[in-house]
Parts: sequence; structure tokens; C-alpha cells
Amino acid sequence: MDGQEYLNQISASNRPVGQTKMNKILASKFFWVGAIGLVALIIVLIIGSLIDGGKDSAKNKLYALKLNINNTSSVVQDYQKLIKSSDLRSASASLVSVLSNTDSELTNYLTAKYNFTDKSIPENVVTEANAAKDALGADLFEARINGILDRVYTHKMVYEVAMLLNKEAAIINSSKDTELIELLTKSYNSLENLYNNFNDFSEANN
Repeated sequence: MDGQEYLNQISASNRPVGQTKMNKILASKFFWVGAIGLVALIIVLIIGSLIDGGKDSAKNKLYALKLNINNTSSVVQDYQKLIKSSDLRSASASLVSVLSNTDSELTNYLTAKYNFTDKSIPENVVTEANAAKDALGADLFEARINGILDRVYTHKMVYEVAMLLNKEAAIINSSKDTELIELLTKSYNSLENLYNNFNDFSEANN
């Protein structure tokens, strides 16, 4: 046995068994078919998750908007009769009308699209919306006690209408549903006019 054969024999005997097995596995067509299938499955699951997450996000935004509309309308109706300014009462009545119409159309849309019921709304969405409603009511109650209801009410309505406008604009810009876009655009235009009314009143009384 010459020197080269001796070295080759040593090299073969010292070759890691695991590496040899791994090479065989990697060379197997079944391994690659399985690996490609696994990767494809993972990609499909990720895409499905993203699609479902997007749908849930869009649906929850609509639910949050509906609750915001309902809660704002409820608080406005509680306090508008206590407001001294006739102009402010008139703007409040118009706001209630717009919110009522939007709520009715939005409810019909959600029912047809998602089989909506009140129980459909996730608990965290309800909790957040109710917390905002309670905070608004508490601020207006304190303002009434302190004799500054008209001024505080006006500032609060400027903020509440602005929040509704932002939520509607976000949904309009991200949606491709023409029915929903038309519904919210009509509401948006009406709320925009009312925002200007409340804002003008607020600036005049600062």
C-alpha cells in the first residue's frame, strides 16, 4: 500500500457518519419534494392569516365606528335639551339626525355583509367605546354643574365629530366596496358641515 492509498483509507475511516447520512438525505428527491411542500404550506398559511386579519381589522373598524356613532348620539340627546344656545341646540339636533341615518344604513350593511348582531362586536371594542362614552358624559356632567355646559359641550362636539370624520375617512380610503364608500361618504359630507358649525361656534365663544 503506497502513501496515497493509506491517506485515502484514513480519510474514509474518519469521515463523520452523520455527514454521510445527511448527504444521502439531501440527495433524496423525496426530501426535496417534502421540503418544497412544507414551504408552500407555510406560505399559504401566512397569506391566509394576513387575509383573515385584514378582514377582521376592517370589520372591527366598522363595529367601532357604529358604537362611536351610537354612543355620541346617546350623549348628545341627553345634554342637548340642557343647552342654552338655540343655535347649538339646532346643530345638535342635526347631528343626531345624521348619526341616526348613518347608524341605520350601517346596520343594514353590516347585517347583509357579516350577519351582524350586537353580540358580534368583540368585547375589547365594546369596552373601549364605552370607556370613551363614560368619559364624555362625565366631562359634560361636570361642565353642567359648573355652569359652563355650552362652552364645554361645543369643544367636545368639535372633538367627537372630528374623530368620526377620521374613522370614516380611514375606512373610505381603505375600502373597495362601493356600497360602503357611498354610505360613509354621504355621512362624511354631512358631518363635515356640522364640524364647521360647531367649530365656528366654539371659536366665537372662546
